[in-house]
Amino acid sequence: MEYMKSDEIVKLFKKRLNKSAIIDSRIETKTAGLKKSIYSVIWLQIRLENFKEAIKLLCTIQFPHFAIISGNDIGEEIELIYHFSIYYAERFKEISINLTTRIPKKNLKIPTITDLIPGAQTTEREIKEMFGITIEGLPDLPNIFLPQDFQKGAYPWRRDEKGVDKTVRKEDEVRKVE
Repeated sequence: MEYMKSDEIVKLFKKRLNKSAIIDSRIETKTAGLKKSIYSVIWLQIRLENFKEAIKLLCTIQFPHFAIISGNDIGEEIELIYHFSIYYAERFKEISINLTTRIPKKNLKIPTITDLIPGAQTTEREIKEMFGITIEGLPDLPNIFLPQDFQKGAYPWRRDEKGVDKTVRKEDEVRKVE
């Protein structure tokens, strides 16, 4: 198997995707363990309309190990970070690849990647429940992280008015029993 280096992977993405598809890219080099083994972390911020195409491109390098989707409410948008690695379990070859995109709150929709990576369903459902994002192409299944009777329209990871501040009891609002 021929292994691509981190900078080659970034160049491939820049070459194969639409020129405006990549908003930002960087490569971090880190060390780990007693022997200070070096590994790379690639960060690629992709425009939402090109995001699924970027996932497809990643799958052509090697079928990636998919870990999770993390997210952050950053004001008018929700930022999602899809955490992958390639050359997984290959000693001193593994490369972490984080593909990020931002979804405007006025249109919280993103296509599913379960047709490419079936194991993504659980974390896509988590993002749906916690942020209120519609995952297009994902079946509308019952909650798996929040109770079935959880307040509709409230999302625990949101920082805006859709967050759970109103559903969580605040200490100063609790009547003290004497």
